[in-house]
Amino acid sequence: MTPAHIVILPIVLPLLAGAGLLLIDERRRALKGSLAAGTVMVLLLVAMQLVRIADTAADITTYRLGNWDTSFGIVLVLDRLSALMVLLTAVLAVAALVFAMARWHRGGSHFHSILLFLLVGLNGAFLTGDLFNLFVFLEVLLAASYGLVLHGSGRLRVRAGLHYIAINVAGAALLLIGISLLYGVTGTLNIADLIVRVSALSGTDRALANAGAGILGIALLLKAGMWPLCFWLVPAYSAAAAPVGAIFAVMTKLGVYTVLRLWLPLFGAQALPWAPLGGNWLLLGGAVTLVYGIVGVLSAQRLSQLASYSVLVSSGTLLAVVATGQTAGIAGALFYLVSSTLGISTLFLLIELLERGRDPTADLLAITRESLPGEEDDADDDVDEEVGIVIPGSLAFLGMAFAGSALLLAGLPPLSGFLGKVAILHGLFGADSSLDGVAIDRARWIILTLLLLSGLVTVIAGSRIGVRTLWGEFDRNVPDVSPFEIAPITLLVVLCVGLTLSAGPVLRYMEETAALLQAPATYVEGVLGSSPDPEGLRLP
Repeated sequence: MTPAHIVILPIVLPLLAGAGLLLIDERRRALKGSLAAGTVMVLLLVAMQLVRIADTAADITTYRLGNWDTSFGIVLVLDRLSALMVLLTAVLAVAALVFAMARWHRGGSHFHSILLFLLVGLNGAFLTGDLFNLFVFLEVLLAASYGLVLHGSGRLRVRAGLHYIAINVAGAALLLIGISLLYGVTGTLNIADLIVRVSALSGTDRALANAGAGILGIALLLKAGMWPLCFWLVPAYSAAAAPVGAIFAVMTKLGVYTVLRLWLPLFGAQALPWAPLGGNWLLLGGAVTLVYGIVGVLSAQRLSQLASYSVLVSSGTLLAVVATGQTAGIAGALFYLVSSTLGISTLFLLIELLERGRDPTADLLAITRESLPGEEDDADDDVDEEVGIVIPGSLAFLGMAFAGSALLLAGLPPLSGFLGKVAILHGLFGADSSLDGVAIDRARWIILTLLLLSGLVTVIAGSRIGVRTLWGEFDRNVPDVSPFEIAPITLLVVLCVGLTLSAGPVLRYMEETAALLQAPATYVEGVLGSSPDPEGLRLP
């Protein structure tokens, strides 16, 4: 199979598998789980091949459905960024599906098909080369996510799920309005064609394009979880089942991906002669989101809240760094994106396991034995009898995995979270920027301060919740952990360690990806070809 045909496999493969699983009786969950697991394993291999193709190919790889002309037909585009996101999605899909096979896939109907349809939407959104199909694939993944967020039922999930559905339906309407405005003034929805045409707009057409971009940005930043559009995220993610939360960790990164894909080439510093659109607002929104996430992490009382607010910390960091427009900073942000997503997904998988053996009233009884009336004598009698406590192997593994995930998200050395933050800071103090001199100086120190503060707060909150969860109970039941639950957590932990050990080659890949994002002419020539535009529109 040629590389051009491989590009469509991340969409077609889960689509056909998900549809086929609907025909199998729901009582044969073991068979359906095995087929779904086999599908995501193949998808992971395909994603690895796509990364290899994107890393070695001289040009951007395109796939034209029906062999229509790129300006009019449906086109899929494979470059370094889209290949990276497809691979990250495939890794999380493998971890979430294998984890769910222990028990969660029995919590509702058609879990495997819904998860595969979610992958169709995610992969399609990452690979599409035009705005309308971005909307179509977003609708596919949102429809699947509605089923997943309600998976397992329960009053809390239903309430949070209804809020999640309502806000995303409104976001989809805004997305369609923004796309319509851009199409009305440019006459095209192909992203490469838009890059050419937007740079040539003037007067009223330019104002309408900016209005369309603003509405489009609100819809996409809603998905990224930027403040004040993020109040739906923590309740929905906290209430979701463990494997659902793990795969949802990459959904907020889809919003960041669209900012990288659309804002930088269309309305960033490269879109001359017009000034960058909304760069300072994007920076402010990212910084406020980061502050909101930091406060939420510090106030978190449960593991699910800690993981959900960590999603906002990650999104805020990425949006603020992208707004600066610095190539080296964006490269560090991409490294941080992968590292933080893996860490957050690990945390979501650990939540249910760590809380499985807890007494529901443990938090109410989190006081020392000495403070209980009438227990002083018993406590003294037991001092000589108990020298220590034996920690079971499963609990020890879960504790170490939790500590590693928390430290990675905090950015402590030598873990990959630390390397990502260092790469961001190294890039922030570079010379190039899409902001003016005063703004970039302020941005550098604001982001530096917030990154350090987020790390400190994550250590404090993680230590507090970890101690209370693992050691703060008198009599704790050892959680019954299945190999299907241990394996995906081990996979994610190993990948985090591997990301640390191979930081050099990975950062090189990220730097080349960021450089390509800052060169829209290369993207345009790779998608549209080198032939001149019939209307004589110039490249930015």
